[in-house]
Amino acid sequence: MLVAEESLVNDSLPQAQFAQPGLMEVLGGLDDHGLDQLRIGVIGFGKEPEAVVVRYNRFESTSAGLERDRVVGLQLFTVVAQCMNNYLVAQRFDDAVAAGEALDATLDFTFTFRMKATPVRLRLLSSPAHATQFVAVLRDL
Repeated sequence: MLVAEESLVNDSLPQAQFAQPGLMEVLGGLDDHGLDQLRIGVIGFGKEPEAVVVRYNRFESTSAGLERDRVVGLQLFTVVAQCMNNYLVAQRFDDAVAAGEALDATLDFTFTFRMKATPVRLRLLSSPAHATQFVAVLRDL
C-alpha cells in the first residue's frame, strides 16, 4: 500500500506526482535541474533498439547507487537495469514503439539487479510525439 503522495518537487517547479495524468509531458518538459528536484526516480531513454539512457535524475541515482555519469549513454535494459529486460517492462516499450502507440502503464515490480530485492512501483511512459521514453520509479511502498 502506498503512503499518501506528497508533492514530488519543490515549490518553485511544476508540481509532478507519480500518478498524475500527463506525467509524460511534465517529465519531457523538465530540464535536468527540474528532474533532479523530483522525489521519484526518473530514467529517460531513447526509442532505438538499444534503449540508451539519456536522462537520469538525482533521486534515482541516490536510490540505486549509480552515478548519472556512469549511466547516461549506456543501454538501459542490457547494462543498467537488466532486471527490467523482460516482457513486463522492456517488451511493453518495444511493442508501443512498433505499433506507434502511446504507453502509460503502472505496475508493481521488484528491482533485483545490483541491489537487494527492492519493491517499487513503475510507471512506463512512451509517446509517438516524444523521442525520449521514461520509467518513473516510486519507492517506499
